[in-house]
Amino acid sequence: MKRRANKIDFLSHKTAGFITSTFCHWRTIWNSPSNENMEGEGLNRARTETAAAGQDTKGRMTERYDCHYCKESLFGKKYVLREENPYCVKCYESLYSNTCEECKKPIGCNSRDLSYKDRHWHEECFHCFQCKRSLVDKPFCTKDDQLLCTECYSNEYSSKCHECKKTIMPGSRKMEHKGNSWHETCFTCKRCQQPIGTKSFIPKDNNNYCVPCYEKQFAMQCVHCKKPITTGGVTYHDQPWHKDCFLCTGCKQQLSGQRFTSRDDFAYCLNCFCNLYAKKCASCTSPISGLGGSKYISFEERQWHNDCFNCKKCSVSLVGRGFLTERDDILCPECGKDI
Repeated sequence: MKRRANKIDFLSHKTAGFITSTFCHWRTIWNSPSNENMEGEGLNRARTETAAAGQDTKGRMTERYDCHYCKESLFGKKYVLREENPYCVKCYESLYSNTCEECKKPIGCNSRDLSYKDRHWHEECFHCFQCKRSLVDKPFCTKDDQLLCTECYSNEYSSKCHECKKTIMPGSRKMEHKGNSWHETCFTCKRCQQPIGTKSFIPKDNNNYCVPCYEKQFAMQCVHCKKPITTGGVTYHDQPWHKDCFLCTGCKQQLSGQRFTSRDDFAYCLNCFCNLYAKKCASCTSPISGLGGSKYISFEERQWHNDCFNCKKCSVSLVGRGFLTERDDILCPECGKDI
């Protein structure tokens, strides 16, 4: 008389929504008068060994086959093999079964165990929190630890597209700008109607434009290079310039952000203008710019800075006073009375 031992194996596979489901394979020790294969079956058919545990090759009992935990005999009973140790179904479920998040009951060996982020459910308990439809093998979302089908989630929490006013479904790509959201295919240039995607764009009058279309339609043209000005322009004589194009006629340095002047409609930095065109002070020989409201003294084709217009001998200021000249020098009346 031969005996056959059946045991539970563990299988895992992924389903939609990143759910892991676990099944048990039963094995049962049988005492059978025939040589037929007497396999016990769970959700999946178990493998059968050629010689049952606890028997020799002649079918004689050699030792007891007991539950690893409660030590009760497993003869004629279903059992689960875990880490090569057999457990009766009662002990296995008590020790190792997961608790269902929904009904709070153990998930036994007869049930499919669905798991997500270390949480577990019976198959019949794995459903949408709002509409109660089953989520098995379907995509789903979570909110505040609650499971939601994609339809309930999108109706409750998803953004609406600023262009088409339809829901932007979870998992789809969306574009955001200043608190508004768009489907990727709805976020297009107002002029050419092409998707903008992650490229640069310029908003104007509640519409968005790709840079080439904005430049063609709205941007001013630089007087110097004739190219569109999108950012950083300056205005001189009511004409637009790029900052990089608005340069000193003399030294070619940028004039944006610094003081400058012009001559014959050409712009110059102060240094170049003074060196090229300003009169020289008769006393210190430095240029007299006359810019910014600064004052200077002019007499007989000679000029002086206000601070330089002093008596040659006593250095007293002669601004607003009478003076005398002796060749190239100027003197106060006191110093010049002996001339």
